[in-house]
Amino acid sequence: MKRLSVRTRLTLVYGSLFLVTSAVLVAVTYLLTVRTMDNRFSARDIDPGTLARVRAMAIDGDVNQLMALKADADRQMAQQKHDALEQLLQSSLVTMLVIGVLAVVIGYLVAGRMLRPLHKVTATARRLSESNMHERIALDGPQDEIKDLADTFDRMLDRLNRAFDAQRRFVANASHELRTPLTINRTVLEVALASRKNPPETKALADVLLGNTARHERLIEGLLLLAKSERDLGTRAPTPLPEVVRSALDQLDDAAVDVEAQLAPAVVTGDPVLLERCAVNLLENAVKYNVRDGRVWVRTGVADGEAFLQVVNTGRPVPAYEVAAIFEPFRRLRADRTGSKEGAGLGLSIVRAVVDAHGGTIETLPRPDGGLSITVRLPADAATPHDPPVAAGLGARRASG
Repeated sequence: MKRLSVRTRLTLVYGSLFLVTSAVLVAVTYLLTVRTMDNRFSARDIDPGTLARVRAMAIDGDVNQLMALKADADRQMAQQKHDALEQLLQSSLVTMLVIGVLAVVIGYLVAGRMLRPLHKVTATARRLSESNMHERIALDGPQDEIKDLADTFDRMLDRLNRAFDAQRRFVANASHELRTPLTINRTVLEVALASRKNPPETKALADVLLGNTARHERLIEGLLLLAKSERDLGTRAPTPLPEVVRSALDQLDDAAVDVEAQLAPAVVTGDPVLLERCAVNLLENAVKYNVRDGRVWVRTGVADGEAFLQVVNTGRPVPAYEVAAIFEPFRRLRADRTGSKEGAGLGLSIVRAVVDAHGGTIETLPRPDGGLSITVRLPADAATPHDPPVAAGLGARRASG
């Protein structure tokens, strides 16, 4: 059930309090009026002359006429009291309802005006991202509770802006400081391998060190890419998912698996480089953790208003309770993955970060026969065409291995 807004709840509270107070006022007024009328129209208020004439009629013996006259007077007095009280009650209720409606309308308008600064705070918070963290609420007005909230929020944004600036500087410095020594080491090792003066033992050692250097380079690239993908998108452009998948398939190394692609049109708005890296990581994961002569299926398209990229692979059975662990950095399911020399354990972590940055979701299901089915869903661009899927020469690619 959808909860009522604060403005509506305040209006209901104002209106309810007013109606309850008005009802109590009407009831008290009615009771006081009844009491006043009972006291006003009593035998004690009859003047002495009238009483003398009534006594004379009683002495003359005209008792029946006197009783009839008294009964008729009592009926007329009771009817007048009833009519007066009924008219008073009806007028009071109508007046209470009319003023109650006016009070609700006025309360709604007043509540909206009082909550307007909170709407400004909310709108500013929704617009904020890493790219416009410099924006502030800067609320004007008296130093009340709402302005204190806005000023506190502005101070928090100042701290966040400084933290993001420090993070950007750290990523830039780390990218340079970590890549430079590894590049030098790789160059020295490649020269050592190419030199004819070095003995075979030295070349073997250089080859091992060169492999470790390459793995460290992949680790650093993965960490930097993960840090970049977890930040706000710096580039947003319409990106066709079929083209992203084709580019990712071209980057795959040869593997002993069949790759089948069904690429229906699907366009999303985002960073093309990050989306391509997302597709590459999904395909590399599907190929790397497969079985010999296994298969990989990749599909794109639009379903329920969302663009999707689905990668399904054969492989060893994966327990359902361990599926969430594969998206954590440096987390692998089994010991063979922990000791893998081919990856740094960041591929699917980068996929999750990229999908989160694009406002999408990931659905991961273990297949009964082994392997995983990973479906990435992203907000579809309005320009997405609705054409049938095409293979484009990628329907059944068999890589030797």
